[in-house]
Amino acid sequence: MRKESLGSRMFDVLNIFIMVLILVAVLYPVFNIIATSLSGARYVAKGSVTIWPLGFEFKAYTDIFKDRLIFTGYLNSIGYALGSTFVMLLFTSLMAYPLTIPGFIGKKFLNVFLMITMFFGGGLIPTYLLIRNLHLLDTFWVMIIPGAVGAYNVFLFRTFFANIPSELKDAALIDGANEVVVLFRIILPLSKPLLATFALFGIVGSWNSWFEALIYLQDQAKYPLQMVLRNYLFTLDSNAIQGRVGASNVAINSPGSLMDPKSIRMAVIVITMFPIMIIYPFFQKYFTKGMFVGSIKG
Repeated sequence: MRKESLGSRMFDVLNIFIMVLILVAVLYPVFNIIATSLSGARYVAKGSVTIWPLGFEFKAYTDIFKDRLIFTGYLNSIGYALGSTFVMLLFTSLMAYPLTIPGFIGKKFLNVFLMITMFFGGGLIPTYLLIRNLHLLDTFWVMIIPGAVGAYNVFLFRTFFANIPSELKDAALIDGANEVVVLFRIILPLSKPLLATFALFGIVGSWNSWFEALIYLQDQAKYPLQMVLRNYLFTLDSNAIQGRVGASNVAINSPGSLMDPKSIRMAVIVITMFPIMIIYPFFQKYFTKGMFVGSIKG
């Protein structure tokens, strides 16, 4: 058995030390947010809460769930996340697969066209005018269609598809399959790591998105959860108050009780990030394989 040198051991110790520092830096804000949301008002006001709840209570959560916008925001965010991710995976696959076919006419033009979009964008105002002219403003589809195809995603999908053995495709074509059947029966089933990776990217991106809703949506009933969170952050005052708070319509205090607005903010953040924390571990195993294989050659 080879004995490790002193320099190698020191390097390992330094790596472990750095990883521990990064772990603490990442986990401390999460624990602090959860502890603050579960702490009593006077402890939160004093700023004495660190990573453990003081004056343990669930009042921030019970008050928040009195607001119907939380439930509609949840449902809207789930619909937007699933819908936009499905559309993105479908149309990106349909765009990328023809670029792997050697005899496809227009392949060079499409590659150049997609490359240009990576360097130049239309801008917010032209995009808004286009969406308005398409009558998509304040509709469900305005949160789905604009992000259907991205040049970066198309190039990664194209590279991944090109790495799949061509013999499988040739055998299917000989058996009478067309290109659509090849894509949906052979290419996509073999691309599960890539699809899972970008599915998680799409879900997380859509779940955290609020700017598009701010620009394109007027009806609060269509707001995603992030817009509800934004309203809380901007309408809650820094001091503890009684009654209802602005447009959020959530009762902060019951008779004889006081709730610090910071606890409300932290509780909303916990509620918002909880679904992503649940699904992330199930997709994490696909990250390395999906991104690595999709970038071997271009």
